[in-house]
Amino acid sequence: MVIPSDWDQFKEQAKQKRKENKQFLKSLKRKKSGDVDASFLEAHEEIFACTDCLQCANCCKTTGPLFTSKDVERIAKHLRMKPGQFVEEYLFVDEDNDYVLQQLPCPFLAADNYCGIYEVRPKACREYPHTDRNKMQQILNLTAKNIEICPAVFAIVERLKEIN
Repeated sequence: MVIPSDWDQFKEQAKQKRKENKQFLKSLKRKKSGDVDASFLEAHEEIFACTDCLQCANCCKTTGPLFTSKDVERIAKHLRMKPGQFVEEYLFVDEDNDYVLQQLPCPFLAADNYCGIYEVRPKACREYPHTDRNKMQQILNLTAKNIEICPAVFAIVERLKEIN
C-alpha cells in the first residue's frame, strides 16, 4: 500500500467516510465472530504485505500506547534505568490509572521513523493496529478510531467493505 504523502487529504478522506465506516463496523457485530476474525486477518495480511510503516509512523506521532508494568520493567532495563526513573522521565498515570506517555510524538521515535526501543517496545505497540487478532468484534470501536490514524487500517476496512 502506498502511504499517502498528503496527510490532510488522508485525514479528510477518513473523516468523510467516518459515518459509513462506523455503520459498516457496527454491521460486523451481527456476523459470526470467527468469520469476522478471518476476514480481518485476510485483509490485514493482504494490506500489510505491501505496507511500509516506516513511511508513515503516524501512530507513533499522534497516539501513545498504554504501558504495562512488564513493559516499564523491560524498557527501563534496556535503557539501564530504574523503573521508577523511567516512569518519572517518560510516563504519567492517566485517569484510568494506566501508564501513558507524557508527550507526543513518542520520545523514542527517531527522525527516520525508526523506533529507538523497537526490540523492547510496549505490548500495545507490538500489537498495533490490532487488526490481526481474535475477537475483533470486541474492539470495533477502537478500529473505528484507528481508521483515522493508520492508513493501513483505513485500507483494511475498505477491503472488508468490498468482500462483505
